[in-house]
Amino acid sequence: MLCLKQVCLFTLRRYQARTLCSDLLLSQINGCTHEDEVFSLVGRNKARLSEKHVGIALNVLWQLQKNRPFLLRTTDYVRNHSQFLTLCVLAENKVELMEDEVIVDILYSILRLNVEDHVSLAKVLVTEAWKRLERLSLPALSKFALCLYKQHRQFSPIIGQVAHIVDMKLDSIKDLRILSVLMMTISEVVTESFRDRLLHKAERLLEEEHEVHFNYARRILQFLQNVKLKYHPVLEKCNRVFLKSASHLDVHNISRIFGLYEQLGFDNAEFRLIAKQLLSEAIDDYYDPETFAKLFFSLGPMAGSKVRERLLVTAVNMAEEFSSHQILMILKTLRKMKCRNSHLLKKMTSVLHKHLDSYHVLQLVKLTQYLVVLHCQDLELFAKLKTLLLGYLKSSVIPADTAAVIRVLAMLPSFQVEEMIINKAAAVLPQCRLHHLSCIATALVKWNHHGQFHWQNSSELCAKLLQKVNDCGLQRLQKANNLNLLLEELSYVNGEWFEEVLNEETLAMCRLLIDQITWANVLPLSFFLIKSEHRCPALFDRIASVTVENIEKIPTSEIYFILFLFSALNYDPPENEEFFKSCIQHLTSNLSHLETPHLVLLAHVLAMAGYFPPVLITTIFNISFLSKLDAQLNVLPDMVKQRVHSSLMKLNRAVCLECPEFHIPWFHEPYCQRVFHNSMSQINPQRQHIHRMLTEILGGSHYSRVSVLTPYCYEIDFECVLDVNKKPLSYMAQNTALSGMGGTHLRHHIKDEGTKALPPGAQRIALEFLDSKAFSKDYSRHLKGEPAVKKRHLEMLGYRVVQIPHFEWNSMVLSTKSEQLEYLRQQLYGIQ
Repeated sequence: MLCLKQVCLFTLRRYQARTLCSDLLLSQINGCTHEDEVFSLVGRNKARLSEKHVGIALNVLWQLQKNRPFLLRTTDYVRNHSQFLTLCVLAENKVELMEDEVIVDILYSILRLNVEDHVSLAKVLVTEAWKRLERLSLPALSKFALCLYKQHRQFSPIIGQVAHIVDMKLDSIKDLRILSVLMMTISEVVTESFRDRLLHKAERLLEEEHEVHFNYARRILQFLQNVKLKYHPVLEKCNRVFLKSASHLDVHNISRIFGLYEQLGFDNAEFRLIAKQLLSEAIDDYYDPETFAKLFFSLGPMAGSKVRERLLVTAVNMAEEFSSHQILMILKTLRKMKCRNSHLLKKMTSVLHKHLDSYHVLQLVKLTQYLVVLHCQDLELFAKLKTLLLGYLKSSVIPADTAAVIRVLAMLPSFQVEEMIINKAAAVLPQCRLHHLSCIATALVKWNHHGQFHWQNSSELCAKLLQKVNDCGLQRLQKANNLNLLLEELSYVNGEWFEEVLNEETLAMCRLLIDQITWANVLPLSFFLIKSEHRCPALFDRIASVTVENIEKIPTSEIYFILFLFSALNYDPPENEEFFKSCIQHLTSNLSHLETPHLVLLAHVLAMAGYFPPVLITTIFNISFLSKLDAQLNVLPDMVKQRVHSSLMKLNRAVCLECPEFHIPWFHEPYCQRVFHNSMSQINPQRQHIHRMLTEILGGSHYSRVSVLTPYCYEIDFECVLDVNKKPLSYMAQNTALSGMGGTHLRHHIKDEGTKALPPGAQRIALEFLDSKAFSKDYSRHLKGEPAVKKRHLEMLGYRVVQIPHFEWNSMVLSTKSEQLEYLRQQLYGIQ
């Protein structure tokens, strides 16, 4: 009987497929231009409606909504119409008669019309499509997978089966639209090897397809974000798609792209520049709260002063209309903009009170963080936040949430620590990752330092818990046997606790896992070593050899950080020449793939190591390149902008001093003057002490100068001149002695007086006090790249450079004034 039923159903479907071609009703439904026309036809022809009519009618209802601007859609009206309910009942009753694609189309249409997942029809359609999963075509499979994704079924068994089918059929997928949807929907259940196969397939299709829709690229970014992978080759290809599709992007698309870039730690100045132009031109079109919040998020951080002011005024006027999510977005953007507009902040906080109960725990954590950073003064709001956070903490069983709440509670003003917090922290420690342990330790140290424990034996309890945190961190490190997993944890860890307690042990563990270093993990390992500021020869040498062996596999955009590690920490691997030449050759053959600001950073880091590739230098010091750079810097975050500006200045100086054959002029004098003028500060007491001793040794304050700006704008702590007999020469234009300055920097610029020729045999001496920032943090205390380059350049300018390391000056050997005077005398006069 079952077989007979299946045959009958199949015959009926075939019959209907033949006859419906000329079906007048079908044509009428397809020709509808308004939902009421569809509903009218459904109402008049209920008895005649086949499963095909029902499928087409539901699809037309969605298409009519899709073709309207978002704010003009009437999905609520459609969903609540009596004839829509009729269509749903008919679809549910006829589901077994439907073609595979029709089932998927109906499911997609009703979900886009915001029908709830638990509605009977949605359940029936999912179940029927699941039964037919193996025979679905690839387009239907991708559409069904998207429906499951919209229903938040990313971890369901059905998605696992979809992933298995994709795994089997991956080689036959030729359509990037289908692949991008499938990648996004199965991202939560893919293995590492399957993930890599999907990415390589996507990378190949991105190269092969001439016209790629920006939505395909956006879904691929979503996949990368879901699997928490920053894969530069695919990121850069997707970015090129967005640049080509710029004219089709609106504020919704741009804000989603910026959001994904932010989560992936990726940025592109060219895309920022185009987005700024597009959004600025259409700023008057965004007048509803949802769209304006996205505009504020996207445009705010890179807007000029006039546009910025308009955005802030509009945000104030619209504050009452913002949803809880939109308020969070606005506050996050204000933090990025470093904007403490008190009027807007008061408005936002006054509205926040009614939304607080709608936030989940991690949103509350972010909200509190933003308010603290923005210097919110609403103590009542902070009191409510404290109550809510403590409530979540009491019921929390997730270590990450517990650590996040404890970290943000430590940020609250005048917070009194309850014993419950300590007990909760102690309970989750064994399950915590290194980042969570760091959050808890930082909070405990801060509370203890500010005396915020107020119960008996609290300090003793805090000390015990801190020790337990340390022990848990060490135990977690000792159990590490996979370098990739360890590096993933380390990417989120920073702060004094980790540096003091776990840094050495982490480096030791990396050395134990040295054989697991591959081209795929040299970047995160380099990041960690840069952050740790430790010279570890075994790890550095392994990174260098792996880089040289696999140079073609490493994305050009990642080479910068590897080079930065060696240049910044002033380390030469055994095959130093081969390492740098290999990197330079790889970079210069791919210059067109690198961003304008990135080229500047690369050239500077190579210059620190003494390398000046002609093609790179001539590319950068070119009017059109510098004009393009200037435009792009205007849309970059302040920290990146300052870094690129500083790197360009240092590169300009290095080229002028070390490669005069390039004939590049020194054009950073005004920039340096602005930087130095803005950095006027109190002079270090250590340097004041050294200056007094220098004055005593030389015989008066007129024999030395303080805080001197040299040609090419190096600032040196002290300068003096010794004649051929090592007698100090007096400065005729010497200003007030340091002792009469009240501790203020008094800078001397050599250009003010002219660089006078010295008497025959005389020496100009630059004396520099080097604090801990000038040295690596390992036991070698090796001089870092920047101060080493400064010494090299000052010697080119004719100075004899005397560097006084802080660990020598502050050592027990120089514990008395006489010993310090003798040490300075030896350094100054070159006495051994």
